[in-house]
Amino acid sequence: MTRKRRRLYVLLACGIGLGTATGLALMAFRDTAEFFVSPSEIATKAPAPGRSFRLGGLVEEGSVERITQNGRPTAKFRVTDGAGTVSVTYSGILPDLFREGQGVVTLGTMTTDGSFRASEVLAKHDETYMPKEVAEALKKTGHWNPADGKPPPASTWNTLAPKSPGG
Repeated sequence: MTRKRRRLYVLLACGIGLGTATGLALMAFRDTAEFFVSPSEIATKAPAPGRSFRLGGLVEEGSVERITQNGRPTAKFRVTDGAGTVSVTYSGILPDLFREGQGVVTLGTMTTDGSFRASEVLAKHDETYMPKEVAEALKKTGHWNPADGKPPPASTWNTLAPKSPGG
């Protein structure tokens, strides 16, 4: 075997090894990637039960219920983006900034009954912060145009009709 042919075989083997490693890494990322989903997107096409993703929106006014289950503090609340609402259950201590009408991003999975079981709850960090995904969902549903100023208060979202393009 000539040196040229041996070099070709080594390059082919390295290429196959690199391609296999890349394919395995991409498959692993696909299984563990956490996607952001808004409540209105869940209403149209819910992710499969057991699939981990991020749910973001505002905590609906009057929806927070705090109970104790199996000796652990548990909170039940609803997350809305104005067009859709999802019931969320979280076992654990909520962040200090968690409040009704405030932005929240939760990490968890859908259950078979259509509610969301959160494993982590992230609350906004100041009164002007809104998660990028929540702002995009508000714009997409027509409930907020950044050119018009601040977003409307969350307590009015379920009663708002999307703004018409002319005003």
